[in-house]
Amino acid sequence: MHARPLGTTGRSVSAIGLGTWQLGADWGAVSEEDATAVLAASADRGVTLFDTADVYGDGRSESIIGRFLAGRPDHGITVATKMGRRADQVPENYTPENFRAWTDRSRRNLGVDTLDLVQLHCPPSAVIAADATYDALDALVADGAIAAYGVSVETCAQALDAIAHPGVTNVQIILNPFRLKPLDEVLPAADAADVAIFARVPLASGLLSGKYTASTTFAADDHRTYNRHGEAFDRGETFSGVDFEVGLAAASELADALPDGVSLPQATLAWIAALPGVTTVIPGARNVRQAESNADAAALLDASTADGFDLAAFDAAVHEVYDRHLRAAIHPQW
Repeated sequence: MHARPLGTTGRSVSAIGLGTWQLGADWGAVSEEDATAVLAASADRGVTLFDTADVYGDGRSESIIGRFLAGRPDHGITVATKMGRRADQVPENYTPENFRAWTDRSRRNLGVDTLDLVQLHCPPSAVIAADATYDALDALVADGAIAAYGVSVETCAQALDAIAHPGVTNVQIILNPFRLKPLDEVLPAADAADVAIFARVPLASGLLSGKYTASTTFAADDHRTYNRHGEAFDRGETFSGVDFEVGLAAASELADALPDGVSLPQATLAWIAALPGVTTVIPGARNVRQAESNADAAALLDASTADGFDLAAFDAAVHEVYDRHLRAAIHPQW
């Protein structure tokens, strides 16, 4: 597993991390036993970054991670959590008092005195722009409640605003073959500022898994059912904002561009991880098989183990498919 520096923190994290939204809620039921098995399989494959949030299952994901890591005292894993989405999304709620309460709750859930990394969870743009936001976060660092902070964003404009603030360790942004706009300005700006980039929703909510068809359905409590058109939160969080059937066609073409033996999800994760400026990719997993497959995608970053996979050729296919199917609808947004 490749390791990359986590901004200026002195820590390093694996090129393939683990997103744990699936272990909380909104993707259908996952038992605690299965969730713990996903964490173990990832750690055993060399994953050293778990990304979570206080809103995933209203703290369930954090608590499961905390219990798992307590049983592995020498785990070497960085836990990046997020805060802010349990409250109404208005700037007035992003106060020092709420920051303190939110981080205290996450510390209890995770069973730690100091949180490794806390990210504001897709807050309003005004919050990202305000210097007072970072003053409050700096105070939490000074107090020892958190070791570092970053921002998870919806748009490239928000990412650039966050990167401009010197205390920001990382920016988490949707980045995959269906969302290429971050390549234009965000990745170069982050690289220049020594800000880590976490690529989230890397498989476009499963569209890039290669296993869905036009007849695929999802559970009622799965966001791929109830938020397909942005009914509950930003539409871009579900299938990266791509129309489901358009995404199916684009994914099929990308799969056809791959050699035998290389799966579309693994190729996608390796392609993202290889982009200059990307620190880590954080796919989710609902079972051990998915967790192991995601982590094993790191092998495609090495020519000696890439099994005929040509990163440059896949990159060309990604851009061609995006330009033909998606750019006009997706690039002006987010």
